[in-house]
Amino acid sequence: MLLVALGIRATMGPPVLFRQTRIGLDEKPFTIFKFRTMRDAHDGSGRLLPDAQRLTPLGELLRKTSLDELPQLFNVLRGDMSLIGPRPLLTEYLPYYTARERLRHTVRPGVTGLAQVSGRNLLSWDERLEFDARYVERRSASLDAWILLKTVFKVLGRADVLTVPGSRLGTLVQHRTRAVAALQEVQA
Repeated sequence: MLLVALGIRATMGPPVLFRQTRIGLDEKPFTIFKFRTMRDAHDGSGRLLPDAQRLTPLGELLRKTSLDELPQLFNVLRGDMSLIGPRPLLTEYLPYYTARERLRHTVRPGVTGLAQVSGRNLLSWDERLEFDARYVERRSASLDAWILLKTVFKVLGRADVLTVPGSRLGTLVQHRTRAVAALQEVQA
């Protein structure tokens, strides 16, 4: 972790860590830690450039190898996260979960989880959220051990990794917002 931190500091400058608010156990917010992978670059109008243009070569390597996730071990030590569980998502998505998908908040979020070893970034958000619900329903020490072992193979093989994944969750939110509006229109 020290070598990664020094590499980030040398190529991007401070800060070394990326901090973001995510939703955890019982829908309580917490600050997640990751190694920084992108520059803070803006266009001429002062708007943040797209992720693909801000991602550094070191950042891309860190994402491909999942080394950018290592600081989450501090989240585990603090009790915000577990090694295994649903990946914590942004607070802005909280209103869009179905009742079944909200099951993800009845356990601590994880550094890795069932969705990550079942397709990771290649899954649609509906599929990821379904895997999260299945994990909560079937949670056991043997399932956690299987996920941990499979994670090692996925990380070493760099399987199912997109270094700049598209915002399919944004698409899910838009779809669900339109569906709710249409339902309200029918009921009116």
